[in-house]
Amino acid sequence: MGQIKIEKNVGGIEGLHIIEPAVHGDARGYFMETYSKRDMEEAGISVEFVQDNQSMSTKGVLRGLHFQKHFPQCKLVRVVKGKVFDVAVDIRKGSKTYGKWFGVELTEENKKQFYIPEGFAHGFLVLSDVAEFCYKVTDFYHPDDEGGIAWNDPKIGVNWGVIGEYAGTADCKGYTLPDGTHVIMSDKDKKWDSIN
Repeated sequence: MGQIKIEKNVGGIEGLHIIEPAVHGDARGYFMETYSKRDMEEAGISVEFVQDNQSMSTKGVLRGLHFQKHFPQCKLVRVVKGKVFDVAVDIRKGSKTYGKWFGVELTEENKKQFYIPEGFAHGFLVLSDVAEFCYKVTDFYHPDDEGGIAWNDPKIGVNWGVIGEYAGTADCKGYTLPDGTHVIMSDKDKKWDSIN
């Protein structure tokens, strides 16, 4: 593999990979390839990305856990500014790791990328004042196809590193980061149910 180092099946979950691109730096700054189809195929990952997305969020924002029901997306995610805790949950029916999660810090400094195949719910929590998050996807977004799982579902038990007590819903009321920053979510994300 030319420009990437890949850690496969992270957390013992088949298909989840952490990718570290080669960063070439000098006094002027740095250069890196953020995606190479050739390098990915050499690593055994052959997918066709059809869209790039970017979001900006402030500290304490939690987006997730999301998935597409009938038009699943494979994702390659990274942070270009700031720091997030990124999480994937295996929701593949029949998978030996169904309901298992894995999380990784993605930062502008570490430049890690998280490869999440189809069949996973995905979300992230912003740990820096601001975070800009980029992701490539293998299918277009279908607004009527969106599904979700409660970010704090005790059946899954994601350790987001936040302080708060589960009150039986996905509402983030009363949850904070260790520094006291309140967790912020969309109204839609506060209504997701437990994993089946």
